Amino acid sequence: MTIQIGERIPSATLNVLKDGVQTLTTDDLFGGRNVVLFSVPGAFTPTCSAKHLPGYVEHYAEFRRRGIDVACIAVNDAFVMDAWAKTQRVPDGLLMLADGNGAFMQALGLEMDATRFGMGLRGKRFALYAEDGVVRKLNIEAPGEFKVSSAEAMLAEIA
Repeated sequence: MTIQIGERIPSATLNVLKDGVQTLTTDDLFGGRNVVLFSVPGAFTPTCSAKHLPGYVEHYAEFRRRGIDVACIAVNDAFVMDAWAKTQRVPDGLLMLADGNGAFMQALGLEMDATRFGMGLRGKRFALYAEDGVVRKLNIEAPGEFKVSSAEAMLAEIA
């Protein structure tokens, strides 16, 4: 079942690359913070690289001015997420999270089967806003679309 507005983010462990692969729990990420988490089907993929991540890079300072942390997540490994961050000039502080086995996507109920594209299990394209680990906004894209999970859409909703 897909997570709903008003529900707590499920406990999970994710990875980031900082002085080697480090683990980060969802409790660490969301506890006591306001966070926008956006999910992309895959690093280096066309829409993700041309539109989704660049929008959050461009508007990162505005999120921070509003006291909101920003994190990008994909069902990729931490090394891929780090390499992608470097090519996209991701600012320090915008977390690039790896959900390597897709366990967190499954816990959220936001996994998708992309085997017909040779990509296996992935996360749907979405963005959520959470306050102290409770989902307040949840925008899930329809297959093949990029409208409601953009940085601009999230900024407008959180206003």
